[in-house]
Amino acid sequence: MEQATDTIPASRAAIRHVLLDALALPEWNEAFLAIDGPSEVTAGTPYQLRVRSGLTGELRYTVIEADRIEITWQVPGFREVGQWTLTAGGQVTHTFEQTGPLATVLRPAYRNIATIRLARLANRVRQLAHTA
Repeated sequence: MEQATDTIPASRAAIRHVLLDALALPEWNEAFLAIDGPSEVTAGTPYQLRVRSGLTGELRYTVIEADRIEITWQVPGFREVGQWTLTAGGQVTHTFEQTGPLATVLRPAYRNIATIRLARLANRVRQLAHTA
């Protein structure tokens, strides 16, 4: 399991907005090439997913709470369960676990990815704040 924590200088609402904008995830998570599904996110709704390697699969939000968002995505041979925990003051913890034969092969490439994802989330939140 990978985990990282960082403080993002933004409101919890701004951070949740980015995390819950499923169709925009490819704009800041470079593993995703395209996501297709409803713009209004609800727990359990499937999204069609295309990832960098050209594989296709599915993404679902499995938990949507005020302080925790969990996303599961999978393509053949790979499954990830990722969680974003938000606390007061903009502190965000990202944890994820990957399983499957493809995950085993890719494990070295995913070293420190929780930290990288937090930095990308912070950049995305900052970009949206400047365009608002």
